[in-house]
Amino acid sequence: MTETADDDASPGGASGPAAPEALGERPRRLRPPARIVSLVPSLTEALFDLGLGARVVGVTRWCVHPAAGVAGLPKVGGTKDTDVAAVLALAPDLVIANREENTKRTVDALRAAGIAVWVTDPRTVAEAATLLRELAEMGANAHAISTVVEPVERAVSEATRTLPAAPARVFFPIWRDPWMSVGPDTYAHALLALCGGANVFAERRERRYPILTLDAVVAAAPDVILLPDEPYAFGPRDAAELRELPIPAAETGRIHCIDGTWVSWYGPRVRVALSAIRRLLHPHAGSG
Repeated sequence: MTETADDDASPGGASGPAAPEALGERPRRLRPPARIVSLVPSLTEALFDLGLGARVVGVTRWCVHPAAGVAGLPKVGGTKDTDVAAVLALAPDLVIANREENTKRTVDALRAAGIAVWVTDPRTVAEAATLLRELAEMGANAHAISTVVEPVERAVSEATRTLPAAPARVFFPIWRDPWMSVGPDTYAHALLALCGGANVFAERRERRYPILTLDAVVAAAPDVILLPDEPYAFGPRDAAELRELPIPAAETGRIHCIDGTWVSWYGPRVRVALSAIRRLLHPHAGSG
């Protein structure tokens, strides 16, 4: 489980994400890194799935998958409150960060200390697939590429090819007290769209994670509500509350608690996410 998706999305966030000028850079290296610190839970999992786990020398406390692989690794704090000194003590060749999950303060401090930092920032599912292949280029073997990378690329291609003609109107909250959802410039929005969903708050552009009221949810009239278990741990009580609203999703029983990693983790989980969410949004059309 990660912390909040963005400081903009969490009440009382510690500091802002990495600045735009710090994004998208993959440090040029003459050889693949031998010592990697990952500050991104989903990419930690991806590194292990790609057979690169032996190179990971440090992770955050939110890097919980694969459980056996990360159990004995040094923890360098959280994604928002990374202990820079702990990272430096591990003498990494490369630190992998993410614009949403890590802070500019952390990135700047590491770079000032001479550490190469790769700040990832996929905003679409296709970009997430590209990122997975770029991770593989750090030394994954042919078997890992064929069993981990290529299935994700095929799933993205198939989802794009079979996009439903009539999208389901979706409310996807990420927080409550206050209620918050996702705006159009987010990975979650892009993934929902690729699964055949129309984000009912896509027009709310005042911030990347708009603050809402339940009256606004009623006015938006979603066909489906997906309640993730992260960054806020939505559960049955939240679903029951939303079922009391006069909205199509409540009337048809289409309020679902889901695995939050489907919509927020990059890497091998993309393939499962596309299939699972497509089935929830379009149950009579197959998984695509």
